[in-house]
Amino acid sequence: MLSSNRMNIKVETHKGDVDKAVRGLGWEWCVEDGCANYVPGEAVVVAEDEADYLLEAANSLYNMMVEAVPDDLPDAFLKVLGIPEKLWRLVRQSWNDDRHWHLYGRFDLVQTPEGPKLLEFNADTATSIPETAVVQWASLAAAGKNDAKQYSGLYEALVEQFKSWRMLNDDLPAALLLTYLGESAEDETNCAVLAQAATEAGFEAHLCPIENVSVSTEGVDKGIWAQVGAEQWQQFQFLFKLLPWEQLAWEEPELLESLTQLSRTRSVVIANPAYTLLFQSKGMLAWLWKAYPYHPLLLEADLEPLSGKYIRKPYFGREGQSLEVVDTRRILKTNGEYDNQQQVYQRWCDLPQDAAGYQYQAGVFWAGEGCAIGYRREKGIITNLSQFVPHLVG
Repeated sequence: MLSSNRMNIKVETHKGDVDKAVRGLGWEWCVEDGCANYVPGEAVVVAEDEADYLLEAANSLYNMMVEAVPDDLPDAFLKVLGIPEKLWRLVRQSWNDDRHWHLYGRFDLVQTPEGPKLLEFNADTATSIPETAVVQWASLAAAGKNDAKQYSGLYEALVEQFKSWRMLNDDLPAALLLTYLGESAEDETNCAVLAQAATEAGFEAHLCPIENVSVSTEGVDKGIWAQVGAEQWQQFQFLFKLLPWEQLAWEEPELLESLTQLSRTRSVVIANPAYTLLFQSKGMLAWLWKAYPYHPLLLEADLEPLSGKYIRKPYFGREGQSLEVVDTRRILKTNGEYDNQQQVYQRWCDLPQDAAGYQYQAGVFWAGEGCAIGYRREKGIITNLSQFVPHLVG
């Protein structure tokens, strides 16, 4: 029996050869080997008003975050959010220059009987783009449900965001380099969808592992360069990096310093901009609760342990690592590499659950506005390996 404060999730059979459908729709290049394998043959059924609430929540939460940031970004604020000091200059520069454009991010929300509530916001390097924008859309065709309604408008929203970014920087050649860690097929696939959207928006887009990028801060070669053909190199004035800003600060300080210099001279403009780290930091959860206490979209959060049941999260943890659930005593601890980071303490909230015991987390993409919904499910803590579940609005 489900607890009274936990929502029930309705699922229905949703089978078909998703991989074949994706390829048949002409997107075969964006589906990595096995990308669709964790689509489980079921779909979440979402009432239309609930789906609307999720998109509206993303819009409201984004506006709340922007309003909660002090205009002058004082040192004390950046310290509360745990922003690495090497990034302060670039965070401030990007925040105060509207040409630095936030393309997209993903809100992780929990649906409750009182409405959706914020778990966290992956504002910098959110993935699940192929699944949300392409795979779940193709799942409709695979299941023979072409007339079904679905909130999967991420790709179209990305095209519009790239158009805006290009227009705001129309003094620069529209050459865009999209970079990722070379050993990650998942990251390359996410960048491939972004590259397609950017091309449709008028960019000349090129994919490249970050290891193969050349960066120069002096002389005639000043800028970002990548090899685009046999013995042919090209300079790129627009850079998209699927690498976390904090990782650059901690592990690649020389590269970060070079990017800061190039950004200041407008030799390159970078997305997502450095200021998105303000929203990415889990410290923002506590900052929001202080700014908007008891707001219906928020869960109580603090920089000190709470009474009752709560979850402890590292500021820049990822993929469900280094989490601790406490209810008088520790009742769950996940392994991970983020134990030594600053921590935030957030009120525990039960995820919705289906009849089979799976728990569901709603991922709501923001790209200028709330534009797409996707679900992850697990019998436990949601991680990057949890099943992606398409949805139907009905």
